[in-house]
Amino acid sequence: MTLIGATGALAFDNDYLAADDARDTATVLSSTAADGQHHYRAYDTGRDCSFADDGSRLDWGRDLSITGAYPHFHVRGRYGNFDVSLDVQATDQVSWFVRTPVYDHLSLFATATGTLTDKTGSVAIDQTLCTFEYARCMSPQALTAQALSTRRKLPVDFFTYQIVNLDSSTQVLLTEVRAAGAVACRLAYVRCLDGTTRVYDDVTMTVLSYQAQPLVDPRGRTMRVPQQLRWLVRDAAGAEILTFDAEVDSPLRYGHGRGYVGAYTYRGTWQGRRPVTGSGYMEWIDCEPVR
Repeated sequence: MTLIGATGALAFDNDYLAADDARDTATVLSSTAADGQHHYRAYDTGRDCSFADDGSRLDWGRDLSITGAYPHFHVRGRYGNFDVSLDVQATDQVSWFVRTPVYDHLSLFATATGTLTDKTGSVAIDQTLCTFEYARCMSPQALTAQALSTRRKLPVDFFTYQIVNLDSSTQVLLTEVRAAGAVACRLAYVRCLDGTTRVYDDVTMTVLSYQAQPLVDPRGRTMRVPQQLRWLVRDAAGAEILTFDAEVDSPLRYGHGRGYVGAYTYRGTWQGRRPVTGSGYMEWIDCEPVR
């Protein structure tokens, strides 16, 4: 996950990392669930980064590079305790979360092949389903070099995005976004390598339990994070498409804006009859006041 420029949104800005001009701030979060495999760093785009005008090569110092052009991309990360090399092949299936003049956010359905390497050796990543995502936005932050005060930021105070691969060809994207406590987006995208994509808006996420202790970030800010979750997705007729319970069972890594990324084990039912189980990916930012 990389952010280029401060967003001007409450959930995503870490102003203590801001460059002299907040619009030149960039961050990179790269992680796995293994011990020591967590990279989070801030960069000054004018001093530390190199971004080709046509997007064909993007470099965050010597730590991360993304090269290529649709539909072929290469991702290369060289971090303190681990390296990653991925060849990403995007499909023509695009999921638009938002598409407006001031904010776009899309996800390309893709597959990835590569290697993950640390001091113990290399692990092959063999043709797994993945996503290749891009978002851009205009906020009041674009008008000033100074990081916006909290009261002037966009009031996005809760964000979660979760990815579940149901099998070798079917992927589910789940998201919920709230602003000032009100739901702004709650959707599920189901997409298959055969080219079909479906979007559902009858979606419910329930936090069954939170972890006993909130997490504390490097600035001493606390955040409650889930231990157990339940998702329920229905179609327009009310028929159950997907339901599962999830148990968060990986370390949660700081640096997705003010929040965390991690993984869970899920178990449930797909299309009302087929049992499904596996591992899911979770992004979680909760800046709402605890009531």
